[in-house]
Amino acid sequence: MIEICPLRQSLLDCQGHALVTGGPGSGKTTIALWKAIKRIQNGLQPGQSVLFLSFSRAAVARIVEASKTESSKEQRAALDIQTFHSFFWELLCSHSYLLGTPKKIRILLPHDERALSSGAKEGDLFWAEWKKERERLWREEGRIAFDFFARAAVELLEGSSILRNIVAQRFPMLIVDEAQDTNPDAWRCMELLSPHAQIICLADLDQQIFDHLEGIGPERIEAIKQALDPMEINLGGQNHRSGATEIAVFGRDILAGNYRGAPYKGISRLGYSLKGLDHPKLLRQALGIIFKAIKNVTGEFPESVAILCISGASAVRISGHLSEGEKPIPHKLLFDETEALLASRFAAFLLESANEGDFSQTLAQALELLADIKRASGAQEGKQIQKWADRVRDGDEPKAGLVQVTGELIREVGASPFLGDPVQDWSRLKKVLRASKEPKFAKIAYHLDYLVAFNRGKRINGNLTEIWQRDGRYTGARAAVEAGLAQDQLLGGIDDPSGIQVMTIHKAKGKQFDGVVLVRSMRHEGQKMQSDFVWKGDTAPYTRSRKILMVGITRAKLHTLILDPVFPECPLLHGHKL
Repeated sequence: MIEICPLRQSLLDCQGHALVTGGPGSGKTTIALWKAIKRIQNGLQPGQSVLFLSFSRAAVARIVEASKTESSKEQRAALDIQTFHSFFWELLCSHSYLLGTPKKIRILLPHDERALSSGAKEGDLFWAEWKKERERLWREEGRIAFDFFARAAVELLEGSSILRNIVAQRFPMLIVDEAQDTNPDAWRCMELLSPHAQIICLADLDQQIFDHLEGIGPERIEAIKQALDPMEINLGGQNHRSGATEIAVFGRDILAGNYRGAPYKGISRLGYSLKGLDHPKLLRQALGIIFKAIKNVTGEFPESVAILCISGASAVRISGHLSEGEKPIPHKLLFDETEALLASRFAAFLLESANEGDFSQTLAQALELLADIKRASGAQEGKQIQKWADRVRDGDEPKAGLVQVTGELIREVGASPFLGDPVQDWSRLKKVLRASKEPKFAKIAYHLDYLVAFNRGKRINGNLTEIWQRDGRYTGARAAVEAGLAQDQLLGGIDDPSGIQVMTIHKAKGKQFDGVVLVRSMRHEGQKMQSDFVWKGDTAPYTRSRKILMVGITRAKLHTLILDPVFPECPLLHGHKL
């Protein structure tokens, strides 16, 4: 238990706004929870709660877990822990009609947005056109992209003093986690509520690794100070996450460019040569080292180990290496979910439609869903598949191989009745997809495995079971799957799995693990090789790169192992004795 020192006690006693700063594991979350509990103990009116907000679903999960040890069941009932997106969505569901939108609004999920925009990204030729279309979808059809949530919430709160009072009456205290990452719209919402509710901001400018996004930067802390005139409490480098180690010390030294010339407790390095490299063997060796190191300290093997890297492409390669050989290493890969989520829609369509209606229309819809998957990745193939779908719908079935194989798949799925057990029926679909001659279907089956691995299957299964019990068939299976995925986008992260996980450092933000393996690779920079720990465009003293590396290092509670090529040396690690 963290000692309530005078500095922390000052927050507990504070009656106005407060800004709490500190490094990783300094106890910002814990002291904020204590503050919330004290507010609850002082008495809330019926229907009131203390609202704890964070951008990261992983951070929400961590806060939920911490609240179980820091508060009673009754106190947790008055503690509302949400992501910003879920808070804004709740506000929009109740009051968006005030903006003139349709009364029934729906989330334009990221995978749908990617499909509709043909994978358009900011800076692309058609990005401006897609922005106009997103605005139209919201205003005329009530379909709102996640990027619009905060902006729409600002419109609501700025336009109605009554609504501001209603929100503040329900939440007399708001705790803003990761306040340094709030964009202008999200922060404006907090600013609008500040005259009516107590705002507690938690921040660490050294962990601001999303400052490449528009509107996020160091100026946010200054804006908080100007708007709130808060009590400022700096917890500095206090470390309660990995206090028995020097992981946080090493992270701070990396950030500052300090070199003490001595090893750090809880930090180790495994050097390797790029020549003749056996990637699967190296990863197995690294995992063996970190498991043994943690067991030597705790007497038990770790419950969670993360393998962190710089890019999504690297994460996919690492996952492939772990899966090689006669004994693949079980792990979970956290990566861009767009194709996986669109694949789930295709599978749900097969559940609801394999035995239903006109075969040509069923085939056309199946092809349209396949076209969505390809369009989301920006592949031109999506346009061709859509043309085939249009021809099938008009009664002119092309002889193209994909069209024929898709028809065979639909017939095979419809040849046997479903059992009414979503788990078994889902598994049967995956087997049929894998057995197909079409590689696209095998890839869909792989994505369905991914969803189940990250416990999305739990939500999907519950929705499908309810439908079958009601109708004796999977009526509207796509809508049921979409509802589960939308719930996960807003509230997910609570049940992130244990075991070995592979992801980028950016996706690890807000998470914590018993052990971390940081993988350094190399990339070509003109005529020479460059460490990928150094971000493209970052120059000495590599401020941004150091900040991102520090976040990766400090995700570990017990041990961080760096996989480090012997040559060339990384300028961020130069001089460190590991």
